[in-house]
Amino acid sequence: MRANGDAALSVAGVSKAYGHVQALTDVSMHVENGEVVALVGDNGAGKSTLVKVIAGVHPPDRGTIVVSGEEVDFRSPLDARERGIETVYQDLALAPDLPVWANLFLGREQYARGPGRFVGWLNKELMRERARDELARLQIPLPDVDVNVGELSGGQRQAVAVARSIAWGKRIVMMDEPTASLGVEEQERVAALVRRLAERQLAVVLVSHNVAQVLDLADRVVVLRRGRRVAVRSTERTTREELVGLITGAIDGDVRT
Repeated sequence: MRANGDAALSVAGVSKAYGHVQALTDVSMHVENGEVVALVGDNGAGKSTLVKVIAGVHPPDRGTIVVSGEEVDFRSPLDARERGIETVYQDLALAPDLPVWANLFLGREQYARGPGRFVGWLNKELMRERARDELARLQIPLPDVDVNVGELSGGQRQAVAVARSIAWGKRIVMMDEPTASLGVEEQERVAALVRRLAERQLAVVLVSHNVAQVLDLADRVVVLRRGRRVAVRSTERTTREELVGLITGAIDGDVRT
C-alpha cells in the first residue's frame, strides 16, 4: 500500500500497552531523508517504546508505520533491518571480546565460497578490509580494526556501534541516548557521526535527554509526555527553556512546527 508523500519514515496513530500500562497513545511523527528528528521526554514518556515499535521489537496495538511510502508490518527486528532500519541501543550490543571488524559484521559474517558453491570459511580479510574502508569513510579514528572492542574507550565503542548501523542501514538509523556517559570530547565525536549520517541523506531518529545536544543536532523535536505526543518543534523556532517546559508539563503542548 502506497502512502502520501515520500518521507523516509512515517508513524501514524501508534498505540502500545503492556498489560494495564499504556506506554503509547495515538503517537504520530515523520522523518525525511537527510533529517535528524529528536525524541525527548521524561523517564517513562514512551521514547524507547516508540523506538522499539519502529524497530520491530514490539508490534503496535494500533496505528501504522510507513517506510519510504510503503506501509509495513514488522514482526521482528530482522524485518525492520531488511527494510533498511538500524537501531543503536544504549547497551550497544557489541561483543567486547571480538575485534572491531568482527563486531561490524556481527550476524552478517562474510564467507568465502568452497568447492561446488558450498559455503566454505569465514572471509576474515574481506571483512577487515571493508571495516577499514567504512571507518575511514566515516572519519572514525581507531587504532586498528583488529583491536578487541573491550579495549576501546566509551566513545570509540559508540562509534563502532554507529558505524555498524551506518554500514547496514539503508534508510533510517535510530539512536537511543548515543552520548550517555561519554565525556565532552567523545560526545562531540559521536555528534559529528550523526551529522555525517544526515549528510548521506539517511533519516536519523535521536533519543536524548541532553536538550543542548538536541538543539545542536536535530532539525525537529518531537516531545512525548506520558506516552502521548504533546508538541513538535523546529529547533530553529524553539529554545531550551520551552523544550524543558514542554517535557515537564510546565508549558501546555501543541503540535505546531
